[in-house]
Amino acid sequence: MNIAITRTTNPKPHPEESNLGFGQYFTDHMFLLNFSPGKGWHNARIVPYGPLELDPATMTLHYAQEIFEGLKAYRGIDGKIRLFRAIENIRRLNRSNERLCVPLIAESDFMQALTELLHIEESWIPSSPDTSLYIRPFLIATDPFLGVRPSDTHLFIIILSPVGSYYANGISPTSILVEDEDVRAVRGGLGCAKTGANYAATIRAQDKAKHKGFTQVLWLDALEQKYVEEIGTSNAFFKIAGTVITPPLNGSILPGITRMSVLDLLRHWQNRLEERPISIDEVIDAANRGLLEESFASGTAAVISPIGSLTYKGKSVEINEGKIGALSQKLYDTLTGIQWGKLPDPFGWTTHI
Repeated sequence: MNIAITRTTNPKPHPEESNLGFGQYFTDHMFLLNFSPGKGWHNARIVPYGPLELDPATMTLHYAQEIFEGLKAYRGIDGKIRLFRAIENIRRLNRSNERLCVPLIAESDFMQALTELLHIEESWIPSSPDTSLYIRPFLIATDPFLGVRPSDTHLFIIILSPVGSYYANGISPTSILVEDEDVRAVRGGLGCAKTGANYAATIRAQDKAKHKGFTQVLWLDALEQKYVEEIGTSNAFFKIAGTVITPPLNGSILPGITRMSVLDLLRHWQNRLEERPISIDEVIDAANRGLLEESFASGTAAVISPIGSLTYKGKSVEINEGKIGALSQKLYDTLTGIQWGKLPDPFGWTTHI
């Protein structure tokens, strides 16, 4: 793939690494790639970051044919730049593409585009503790057409954002509201794809939880509103009486890359592990009986987010005295250790840029 490069003549000042927040700042350049019938994916280019010009009838604005991903580049303690399991992100992107009738992108083209963009923007990769460069690849349907059908044309974009911790309090345990009215996704729907429609469905409950003082929402299944699915935008784990339990990928839960890595580590450490349906009643009962030893969410943004309390139907239970559990801490330390090059990578998960 030939990539045309147009460099900015007006580079931005870099923000203070101590005050990055999450998703607030964007680098100087972005990658663009078009798709059209007959040409396939073409016109690969890196250009100055800036607004997109779209026809008001652009289909993605009306029918939500859109897919995105999220991964990070890390500046290690040795100064080297690392990606973490990036190939899994492009594979998940292509699975989302299949679900939303979007043409697949070659893994080699994705990696070439990302690598070239990171080389140009390397100075934007922060080096302070708990910072990284968040990578947002996404696709939008671009036909100017009002009617429900797959778009014939598409635009693939990669933008970059230097970030700190996803939550302001870092890895401090979170307070979670169990949502028993709204639902996120249903089997047969879009829950297994990483598309904006899933997140639009969560906004009302997230806003309600925020105004009540909670950090995040725990989603229940759409059919019975009984079984645990996800926590906010992350996968859910519960350690009950020594066994780690996580819901299975049943079509309504996003297959997280961090989830996959947590499962790999737990198997490597020979922890007792079960992928099975778990009801919210089982979780609350385990907490009341003192058997819920710890709970956490996993995701690219926060990596491991320990849960300090759950509130369901107006009643709250505290988990591990509101402190981070030993297993949650070990998982966080191991994953971030590999990502930042503090620990060896025996699994071959990282790619040096």
